[in-house]
Amino acid sequence: MPNPVKTLLAVGLVFGLSAPVWAEDITASTVVATVGNDEITLGHMIMMTSQLPDQYQSLPDDVLYDAVLDQLIRQSAVAQTAENDLSASARMALENERRSFIAGEALAGLAQDAATDEAIQAAYDARFAEAAAETEFNAAHILVATEDEAKALKVELDGGADFEALAKEKSTGPSGPSGGALGWFSVGMMVKPFEDAVVAMEPGQVSEPVQTQFGWHVVKLNETRQKPKPTLDAVREELSAEVQQAAIEAALERITAAATIDRPETEIDPAALRNMELIQN
Repeated sequence: MPNPVKTLLAVGLVFGLSAPVWAEDITASTVVATVGNDEITLGHMIMMTSQLPDQYQSLPDDVLYDAVLDQLIRQSAVAQTAENDLSASARMALENERRSFIAGEALAGLAQDAATDEAIQAAYDARFAEAAAETEFNAAHILVATEDEAKALKVELDGGADFEALAKEKSTGPSGPSGGALGWFSVGMMVKPFEDAVVAMEPGQVSEPVQTQFGWHVVKLNETRQKPKPTLDAVREELSAEVQQAAIEAALERITAAATIDRPETEIDPAALRNMELIQN
């Protein structure tokens, strides 16, 4: 089914309206058209324009102006013919949308006010100021199918065989062609048996065979390093989101607790939630 909003906009783009005459001291409240008793303002046009898909945003301003105004006029005219004839389900959907939108705007404002530089700094300090330095590991491995193959590799390595050359020759894993190199990783990035083996090793050491769901590994720990704490700027967006979410949750609890709420003791079968027939009139 065609999207009526896009269809109306397309019609406006084809036929257009006369170019607007710009007056001085225009504001968002400036009336650009009246349809019956319904006033369409420049603010309505700006809001609709901001919500248009990208393909419309690149249109020349005069073309877009005509199209948006034409769309709002048509919408208003059509809406006035049906406003008093909405079904119960449509009215309830509209009421839910209004309630949801207003609540969302209120919470968005609270969240934005909460994400101050001071609050973000405090969140950063709480997470990182006393955090222990995180160790990163640089390792390589040779992956084979059986324990016997892994044990044979360990014997060769203990006898002085070159790890990188053996990995290129014997490893069945994707890192084989690069000598088994896995690069840098931290705790939590590898499967547990592999991680446990690496954590217990000293740089330069080669492990005994380690079994995981991928097969049998012989692991070499090349070196370790301490991962520096991230800068505030690097995690600012993440911390800001956390601060805002915490503010929203606190506001929901506080506002709901303060509201006057009455729940009549009417027994309703929960299955009624799925009975659309109740609002089909």
